[in-house]
Amino acid sequence: MTPLSTDLVLLVWSVALCAVQMLIAVMTAQRQVGLPALVGNRDDMPALTGLAGRARRAHVNMLESLVLFAALVLVAHAAGRANEMTALGAQLFFWSRLGYAAVYLAGLPWLRTGIWALSMAGLVLIFLQLL
Repeated sequence: MTPLSTDLVLLVWSVALCAVQMLIAVMTAQRQVGLPALVGNRDDMPALTGLAGRARRAHVNMLESLVLFAALVLVAHAAGRANEMTALGAQLFFWSRLGYAAVYLAGLPWLRTGIWALSMAGLVLIFLQLL
């Protein structure tokens, strides 16, 4: 069996990170609004605030970014363009997203935005290999 490349491994770990963020978002929402509100249709769900709101927003942001990351990594591999630069971009993306999640949950907005920009730089590195 051929071992996975660095960027494919980090894609798998990014999915795991997204799943952990989802669990954190669900657990914090459940503490804030209760289980009946979460298992219902959520038509009149109150706005999530504090940690629960930050956890939900961090998870949604990860979902948005993960789609872009997955597309770029998979196209790079399908096109035979995966290389050291795509691996570096994947490392920058994953580790930045891990830091982003922690910093967002901690409620540190300026640092959060800077870390988000680093994760986007990782995407750009991969994208540039596809031009």
